[in-house]
Amino acid sequence: VIDNKINKLRNIIKLNNIDGYIVPKNDEFFSEYAFPNRLKTISNFSGSAGLAIILKDKNFLFVDGRYTLQSKKESGKNFKIIEIPKLLPHDLLRKYNNKLLLGFDPKLFTNTSLKRNFKVSCNLFPLNQNLIDLIVPNKKNDYPKKAFYALSDKIVGESVNSKINRLIVNLKKQKIDNIFISAPENIAWLLNLRGKDNPYSPIPNCQIILTKNKKIYFFSLKNKNVKIKNKYFYKNFNFFHFNEFFSLINKLSGK
Repeated sequence: VIDNKINKLRNIIKLNNIDGYIVPKNDEFFSEYAFPNRLKTISNFSGSAGLAIILKDKNFLFVDGRYTLQSKKESGKNFKIIEIPKLLPHDLLRKYNNKLLLGFDPKLFTNTSLKRNFKVSCNLFPLNQNLIDLIVPNKKNDYPKKAFYALSDKIVGESVNSKINRLIVNLKKQKIDNIFISAPENIAWLLNLRGKDNPYSPIPNCQIILTKNKKIYFFSLKNKNVKIKNKYFYKNFNFFHFNEFFSLINKLSGK
């Protein structure tokens, strides 16, 4: 099964005119509980941390010392296992005579993580469509279904309006027009919002863009908003599906 998935991915890699593709463990929300777990999909590795690089003729799986034995058992047939930090991706990639062009999903990486792992050892090419999702599409029914819920001001001690006003003051001081907040735990605090997307933490898997004019663009799965859409303050939000993020961000003015 893994062989077939790797072959399908390599066909897509060729169609995109790249030399390989990078697959991290985390999802768009960078929590311990990735959904979907794309790294397991392509490698069968089930550990809590890791990163795979699939090239046209080789596959590498980077794990830390906790998972060397487990990764060899689960993924050793199809992947060369490399222990970090003994070797990082850039240590391996710089050995190629010509710099490889590697595709990646920009929603799954921070600028810091890209610099730390790859430095100048290769050329990185962002692809808005995740290539693993093209191989194994995410089924809508597989996602956690429970809706987000709001906490009262009495419980949290400060209203959403007050928190947002404080944040906007800082935006204007730094001459920033829009801020993208990708970490659900930050949104949970800012919007007094909670969710049931993770088994042991009540953070809501969502992302927002806040403008200096107090407009809020809220990105999540549609069914997550049903309990908050008509509540005070939240009813002024502009709700969108995750898939609409790039089309909307291209329309935003300012910086």
